[in-house]
Amino acid sequence: MHEVMKIEGGHLLEGEVTISGAKNATVALIPAAVLANGPVTIVGIPQIADVKALADILRILKVEVIEVADDHLIIDPTNMENVDLDDDIVTKLRASYYFMGALLGKYGYVRMKMPGGCYLGPRPIDLHLKGFEALGAKVTYDKACYTIQAKKLKGAKIFLDIASVGATINIMMASVYAEGRTTIENAAKEPEIIDIATLLNRMGARIRGAGTNVITIDGVRNLSGCFHEIIPDRIEAGTFIIIAAAMAKRMVINNIIPQHLDALLSKLKDMGVNMEVGVDKVVIERNENLRSVDVTTRPYPGFATDLQQPLTALLTQAHGEGKVTETIYIERFKHCIELCKMGADIDLIPAGAIIKGPTSLYGTKVSATDLRCGAAMIVAGLIAEGVTEIDNVYHIDRGYSEIDRKLSALGAKIWRENVD
Repeated sequence: MHEVMKIEGGHLLEGEVTISGAKNATVALIPAAVLANGPVTIVGIPQIADVKALADILRILKVEVIEVADDHLIIDPTNMENVDLDDDIVTKLRASYYFMGALLGKYGYVRMKMPGGCYLGPRPIDLHLKGFEALGAKVTYDKACYTIQAKKLKGAKIFLDIASVGATINIMMASVYAEGRTTIENAAKEPEIIDIATLLNRMGARIRGAGTNVITIDGVRNLSGCFHEIIPDRIEAGTFIIIAAAMAKRMVINNIIPQHLDALLSKLKDMGVNMEVGVDKVVIERNENLRSVDVTTRPYPGFATDLQQPLTALLTQAHGEGKVTETIYIERFKHCIELCKMGADIDLIPAGAIIKGPTSLYGTKVSATDLRCGAAMIVAGLIAEGVTEIDNVYHIDRGYSEIDRKLSALGAKIWRENVD
């Protein structure tokens, strides 16, 4: 038996939805909390599978984790022990690599298994390791484990060949206690990085320039506990905005930071979506005559690769021919094969797809091959005639907090079943 998600399509949605805290910030904030020498309270934690896995890793390190409310975590590293992270749980999620930077920063030593996650083509961690080496650490790899150690970490100038979010955050965490100044050049600019820097600065770190391409970190001796509220999830927000554009009579999406969504909102305007953008919300009303657009994914503040897949599902309903070009994860097109099973007219080209619309979609059995493909299947299932059955639901649960509950409240017919 395994769990599937079923959606009866064709029902117009109406009402309000509140966006949860950012997944991509949360998975780094939780490991970053261990750098403190007292309890850290984080509010706005999304209900996603990755959070549970990270909490399990904290417990292996003898860190006390107290869940106060649904979205409220207290992380107390007072009695923490730097044990080897060779448990299988580490390989289940990619974000466990943030413990490399955090433990190296705090103890000058970390030994852990190679992290896992969704397969989206090669996602090497060599940039992280080069950064650690620049700070004076020695990296060895044996028995499927990395050992990273340094007698003393010293500030350094580090240039990233690619503006990697993971490497930027990991080097930032490794260098908060390092002697002197660390400069990260060609740093990634994603909002999640600003959120991690904000948490570390609240603890007493001295980080400047987060959100720009040059970040400086002046090492400090001590970091103390603090209180932090996570920014809203721009990818969840974008997914609900796309769902609203596809199937809403009228929908209000609350708890968003509109500037984090500029690239998506301007594309949807080009498509003819009726929207009104407020300070922290967006209101979308129905327009049945959407026009197709071309989209190229780029690092933030460009069009997010994570929203390319749900947008492709919407493009099947737009008039004309739209082209999606992927510059970040060039293999990220498995959702197109699933959409074609439902009746979409999509041609795959190298690192891209051409979508002809509008086409009628029909419910069938599809698979969430990765997290954002799962989002695309949900968008398509809401549009399609009949019932769509989505397999590999665990991918969706890794990144979307209670998405079926939120959609049901808006009038969607969505449920889970165990099938053979």
